[in-house]
Parts: sequence; structure tokens; C-alpha cells
Amino acid sequence: MSRHRTHRADGNQGEIVTALRATGHSVLILSQVGGGAPDLLAARAKTMALLEVKVPGEELSTEQIIWRSNNDGFRVYVVRSPQEAIDAMSDAIRRS
Repeated sequence: MSRHRTHRADGNQGEIVTALRATGHSVLILSQVGGGAPDLLAARAKTMALLEVKVPGEELSTEQIIWRSNNDGFRVYVVRSPQEAIDAMSDAIRRS
């Protein structure tokens, strides 16, 4: 029997999503996917990036570290504030 775990969003996720959308990004919330998958898929200027939302001082969980190691073809940005998320997207666009 598998145990269902509810995945809750980090407390700062809402303000990060709001800031990204206010600056012209499309955002798909993935935080309910679980299994260590990143919390957000953001897109702008034909560029997509995965964002892992953390509150300041929080580190990646073991599940998240495993997901990243099994999916090393994906760039995942760890963001802790709206500005970090916007900066991450700027970096992703610059690299594309």
C-alpha cells in the first residue's frame, strides 16, 4: 500500500509566482507533483526554466537532490525571493 503525501508549497511561492507573472512570465505550478520535482516551470521569450522555491535558510531535501541527479539534462534554479526568480529567468534567457 502506498502512502499518499500532500506536498505543500513553500510560504514564499505565491509572491514569487505573482512577481514572475507581473514581469511577463508564464508560470506553471508543479509543487503538487512531488517526487522531488521542482516547484515551478516558468517561461518567457521562448525560454523555459524549472524553479525550486525555498524559504531563506532551507536546503534541498534528499528527494530533490535525487530528482536533480536523475534529471541532469534540466537546469533547475533554486530561488528564495521574487528577485532571485526574476534573475534566474534572466539567466536562463541569456543562456538560451
